[in-house]
Amino acid sequence: MALHTARAVVSVGMLLPGSSRWRGAGNLFLGATTAALYPRHRYGTDGSDQVSVLVQTATGMARLSTRPQTQDALLWYVALQANASYLVSGWVKLLGTAWKDATALGGVMRTRTYGHRPTYELTQRYPRAAKYLTHGVLALECLFPVAYLAGGRLARPVIASAGTFHLANGLVMGLGRFVTAFTSMHPMVAYTSTPKAHPSVADRDDRLLQAGAVLLTVAASVAGLVAVQRRMRTLEGWPHSRRLTTRHGNELQYEMSEGDDESLPVLVFAAGLASTSEHFGWITEKVALDSGYGLLTYARAGYAGSRRRSTSLYHLGESVDDLADLVRGAVPEGRKVVLVGHSLGGELARRASEHLGDRLHSIIYLDSSHPGELNRSNQQSEAAERLASGMNTLVRSLKAGLGILMARPDWLEALPANCRDRVFAQYTDSRLWEAGRREWAAVEKEFRAFDGKLPAIDSHALVVSAQQTVDRDPEQLLMHNEIAEAHRGRGNRVESVVLEEADHDSLLTSARFGTEAGRRIIAFLDGAEADATVQVRVAEEAGQ
Repeated sequence: MALHTARAVVSVGMLLPGSSRWRGAGNLFLGATTAALYPRHRYGTDGSDQVSVLVQTATGMARLSTRPQTQDALLWYVALQANASYLVSGWVKLLGTAWKDATALGGVMRTRTYGHRPTYELTQRYPRAAKYLTHGVLALECLFPVAYLAGGRLARPVIASAGTFHLANGLVMGLGRFVTAFTSMHPMVAYTSTPKAHPSVADRDDRLLQAGAVLLTVAASVAGLVAVQRRMRTLEGWPHSRRLTTRHGNELQYEMSEGDDESLPVLVFAAGLASTSEHFGWITEKVALDSGYGLLTYARAGYAGSRRRSTSLYHLGESVDDLADLVRGAVPEGRKVVLVGHSLGGELARRASEHLGDRLHSIIYLDSSHPGELNRSNQQSEAAERLASGMNTLVRSLKAGLGILMARPDWLEALPANCRDRVFAQYTDSRLWEAGRREWAAVEKEFRAFDGKLPAIDSHALVVSAQQTVDRDPEQLLMHNEIAEAHRGRGNRVESVVLEEADHDSLLTSARFGTEAGRRIIAFLDGAEADATVQVRVAEEAGQ
């Protein structure tokens, strides 16, 4: 309350006429207190708050400085930030389809948060005008730096257009603070875009512009070196990694441990879409320490060190064939396999079962995809377009060298320590997202064409669901039950379990849930082995 009261008093003082140096102190106070109050904001801050801190701090320092060179450097700093804010906002919009096909304006106007019914109705009544307006906004943002062309003569129309844009947003979308925040950067744009031939700026110091260009070049070089280093880290694999070439010509990188008991099956792990084999770290650690089962993890073609050499249009059957070829080529002949699949990996394992015959012991489904989920689950269907758009943005951003700006997500720090840097290198490399985008296109096409009936599979099955997944979308639990039902019959051991409190990702990445999943897998497989032993004994006794 004291900070808010003081801010109100200082703000009133800033609105009074005068040019006292105390105004600089007022700017710094408002900028500092905005940052100090950030933890108290229930919903965080938005662009207007960030711009306000930037402008208040820079102008405050400029007002308190007695050196014109410092003042010009700070004004250039704000002007460059203004150009970057519009430029980046515009070019990011180009990565999606809504702004290019001009549906964005109507889409925003029909939302509850930022929408405006009369404006939405106008976009529907006059679609051509709405299209011109949408593309006009896109052009304004993408081409904002043209304010510096033609000797600065374009600055006034560009600034006027931007101010009108913010005023319209304030009136229609309720973004009133954006009007004052963003237009507070426009005087700096006007000042720095004025040619030095003009008497009022004849002594302007433009060295920050050159310094900024040098820093940008250095930053781009560093970003490129970091990207190359991460690509090399991604491709090199583990010291014990091996390679296998499949029928499609794809080179798969895999890691295998034969286990302590060669009579037991080998667990083959298939990761989800845009995921890594290291995501299974907690599960494989538990299985390796507490059982004698063999383990095999691998990266699908295009992920990590695996190379996609196939020139054919990708379809999920290619990954299924690769998985079957990997089992035949890497697992010693005579040993059975347990396919363990998370998310899309579960669906690939289900499809691969028909190619493995009597070598298949069991399938472990970890919050698995179901081929009918895009038709039956509204949540999955609605998320499909956002997922495709998000991966497109990531691919283009990472190819542009922006991976250096990616922060390490919280779930990454939950993985086993020896996996974290390797996984982060993969997530900041465009190859992972290119592979995910390619797979997602095939998933969407094939899942939407699914006829709704799963074929029977003659193997044991453990279906593990994450509680948060099925709580959020009960249809997922029904589909997981259908997966389990496809395995029932012929004496197969079939179990379904919901892992309490786990979500789709933490089922693997959390030490608690991953270890618990590993424990349940061991218990299930031990039970299946015990059942088989009993069946053999009964058969022998019947024969005698």
